[in-house]
Amino acid sequence: MSPVPCELARRLAREAEAVCRYYLSNGKRAGRYWVVGDVRNTPGRSMFVRLQESPKSPAGKWTDAATGEHGDLLDIIRECRGLRDFSEAAEEARRFLKLPRPELQLASKPVRSTTPSRSKQAARRLFAISSPIEGTVVETYLRRRGIARVHHGGSLRFHPRCFYRPDEHLPTETWPAMIACVTDLEERITGVHRTWLDPDGFDRIRLGKAPVDTPRRAMGNLLGNAVRFGVVDDVLAAGEGIETMLSLRYALPTLPMAAALSANHLAAMLLPSGLRRLYIARDNDAAGDAVQAILTQRAEAVGIEAIALSPRLRDFNEDLHTFGVDALRARLRLQLVPEDVVRFLHSPVVGAE
Repeated sequence: MSPVPCELARRLAREAEAVCRYYLSNGKRAGRYWVVGDVRNTPGRSMFVRLQESPKSPAGKWTDAATGEHGDLLDIIRECRGLRDFSEAAEEARRFLKLPRPELQLASKPVRSTTPSRSKQAARRLFAISSPIEGTVVETYLRRRGIARVHHGGSLRFHPRCFYRPDEHLPTETWPAMIACVTDLEERITGVHRTWLDPDGFDRIRLGKAPVDTPRRAMGNLLGNAVRFGVVDDVLAAGEGIETMLSLRYALPTLPMAAALSANHLAAMLLPSGLRRLYIARDNDAAGDAVQAILTQRAEAVGIEAIALSPRLRDFNEDLHTFGVDALRARLRLQLVPEDVVRFLHSPVVGAE
């Protein structure tokens, strides 16, 4: 890149949030990222823009988890404004850099954050007042999904009457819920994920979840973080859903795992220092293809070997529920690195089962 675009990119990066607020006005801040549908300012949560510099990536870098596209703030300006070439984008960038900053003008007004500190505190309180899952409807729910042994390492808890609000116009309900703690790389709780459950029966369509419109919700700071099962050393398996990763954890109980809760969050998940190999437990769909490509690129850029784990059906929980744990282990044997077959598949814990 020539000195002119380099300098423009650096100046824009110093104003990354202002650039996003101005050109990607249909998005919103989520922790250290700006989240929006795509580079053309479509509403949604597929694309994330880094707002702060980190050791692994400068501010202003963005990735679209749905398409695999990526770039910097100059690309955002060009695509969002429909400009033909770099010279037009550079002129627009220079014009923007001379504008007064709207966020400074509004600094005296309260700004609604998507991850306010109070939501972290509420998440921590909810997890603290919840109880172990043993002997509860959480164990029943997971068994009905084929997960007969739940190797969760303390990341799951049970709340018998967790609040559920359908919308702002309807009264709050209470349902039993599986509570999963979301943590950062320092093991600090940054959020929780709630799965409301049906205490009275097993609906084949809802698979044991409560009969509400959105039986899964999360709160707190999620982006970059995950629900973690086990302590990471040098190998980690990461995927989207809690049940997906618990299914793999049933088959490989000593392999550390992380559930990022969605395809977008998996693509943006922060990788631990010292990680040598990352297994990407992809879902068998277009989003899974995109996430695998993005996460592989991110891992390999910092010297981490990335290997995809692919299910036969839609995801690994469906594989487990349909074919059983022995068939799942047989499939994983073909996809793991040989040393990890010995280390995780032939471990004493697996043998004891």
